[in-house]
Amino acid sequence: MSKKGIGYSFLTFILSVVLLGSLVACSDSESSNEQDNSSAESVAMDDYQAGDSFKAKEPVTFSTLFSDHPNYPLKEDWTFLQELTEKTNVTLDITSVPFSDYTEKRSLLISSGDAPYIIPKTYPGEETQFVASGAIIPISDYVDMMPNYQKKVEEWEIEPFLEGLRQKDGKYYVLPGLHEDVWPDYSLAVRTDIMEELGLEEPTTWEEVEEMLQEMKKAYPDSYPFSDRFQFNSTLGIAATGFGTKAGWGLGNMLEYVEEDDEFIFSPTTDEYRSMVEYFSGLVEQGLLDPESVTQEDDQAIEKFTNGKSFVINTNGQTLTQYRDTMDDTLGEGNYEIKKIVVPGGPAGQLMEGGKLENGIMFTKAAAEDPNFEAMLQFIDWLLYSDEGLEFAKWGVEGETFTKENGERQLTENITFRGMNPDGEEDLQIDHGFSGGNFSYGGPTELLHSMFSEEEVEFQNAMHETKELILPDPPIRYDATQLEQSTLLSTPIKDSVEQNTLKFIVGDRSMDEWDTFVKEIEAKNVQGYVDLANEVYQNNK
Repeated sequence: MSKKGIGYSFLTFILSVVLLGSLVACSDSESSNEQDNSSAESVAMDDYQAGDSFKAKEPVTFSTLFSDHPNYPLKEDWTFLQELTEKTNVTLDITSVPFSDYTEKRSLLISSGDAPYIIPKTYPGEETQFVASGAIIPISDYVDMMPNYQKKVEEWEIEPFLEGLRQKDGKYYVLPGLHEDVWPDYSLAVRTDIMEELGLEEPTTWEEVEEMLQEMKKAYPDSYPFSDRFQFNSTLGIAATGFGTKAGWGLGNMLEYVEEDDEFIFSPTTDEYRSMVEYFSGLVEQGLLDPESVTQEDDQAIEKFTNGKSFVINTNGQTLTQYRDTMDDTLGEGNYEIKKIVVPGGPAGQLMEGGKLENGIMFTKAAAEDPNFEAMLQFIDWLLYSDEGLEFAKWGVEGETFTKENGERQLTENITFRGMNPDGEEDLQIDHGFSGGNFSYGGPTELLHSMFSEEEVEFQNAMHETKELILPDPPIRYDATQLEQSTLLSTPIKDSVEQNTLKFIVGDRSMDEWDTFVKEIEAKNVQGYVDLANEVYQNNK
């Protein structure tokens, strides 16, 4: 599967059928870590600095794992791969793994010692299991070879967010994608035509959301105005911040740092958590929130919203477009209006949580032993952190996939992507490989916004203008034994918290039983879990 002239080749990677089953590997029969990079002189650039265009002195091949997404499956003739080799002299030797199996197969490859050098699509926290064995390297030891990365970390004030990546030894093992600013994505999509019909203003607090839903219920008594998706986890996550707690997708380790006491507390038994649960329980009790929101599949919630049976649903920028596409057919174009509103504030204020880190890359021990390791880091530094590389990975090739005038980028006429140029014959991602999930994430806010609609840019700006950003909690740096102990303690606790939270909300359990619930949770050794966390935190600050 090699292509002469562009130097693109795939790796044939043979592992036991019993171990890896459906692992998809492409081409050459050599192992990923047996490539010939043993030239006498390193192909790394001399005096490589931030802002330089990277090009290896001689052609070189680096092996990489690849998460193959079914919506834009890997193609060997992608423009991204061809142009990447042309620009940088680097050929990627790819081990392709189906998206659905990526986490499992990545672990097997690393554990067996047969993983490719570069391991992308690694979310912070997923690297911890590989640290003790030495299978992956502490990349923080090598960032001095990555001038673009260092520049972005300094200019974008990334250091507070990197703290959460550091392991007990003070080093971090995953090289993250970086955002210039926090990027809020999820909120509520609301039928603004219904709001206008009822003379309602856009709600800015959860109390005002309740008032809006009450008016919608009066006008449409047979409806549940709010019917949600994501098993309600996204809405709980975005609402919890304004209530001064953590829940849903943001529940995490269930611990909340109290700065004045310099310690962690257990969030789900606090008054703030109870207040949030009581709020949503009250919406269900009034018939304002569909109790099926916590159990129904996304398609059911979407069908209710897009057919006009409900008027509020959780969304992000991409799903908002999908709602509109469906509603053009179900309700008729021009017969509805929807908007992603700014996340409502709560009793704790107009607050916004978020990070500046994306998923990133691990490097194997074998990568660091390769004589061209410095060139590998220069290559990654250019692709993921230079303005030139970030634009290339996202937009493609100027003049071929996009044009640029006065700083404004436009897809060329024949290219379509996420609603832009809908009549374009070729998709930027599917047909050309740009804006993919393995090597295109993070970057300047301007670049992020360049593919957003005006509406989404307005939402982002409003979030930053009206919200106070909460920095992440300090890290708790467990060692392998402590992490195992913490996991054993937390798993049954978290299961009970999540189950009972939803029971309280939908009315399967009365709020009168809250104190009983707290005692049930405490009986699962919550104190031991919290004490362990605080002991580790204090010992490793």
